[in-house]
Amino acid sequence: MTIDTQIVQALEHMPDNLKHELLHYAEYLIANYAKDNSGQGSQPLKRRSGILQGTFVLPLPDDFDEPLEDFQDYMS
Repeated sequence: MTIDTQIVQALEHMPDNLKHELLHYAEYLIANYAKDNSGQGSQPLKRRSGILQGTFVLPLPDDFDEPLEDFQDYMS
C-alpha cells in the first residue's frame, strides 16, 4: 500500500471540517517547502576578512601601552 492510498483511505473516514483543516495544512506545507528549496541551489556567501578594517578607529593616546599610574602599588 502506497502513501497516496493511505492518505485517500484516511480522508474517506474524516469529517468535512477535518478535511478542510487538512487542506489548509497541506497548502501551508507546500508553500514552506517551496521556500526552503528555493535557496538550496545557491552557494552560501563566504566571509571576507578585513572588510571592516579602518572603520573603528579610536583616538588612542600615545602612552596607551604604558602601565597605569593607579597600579604602581601592585607592580612594585
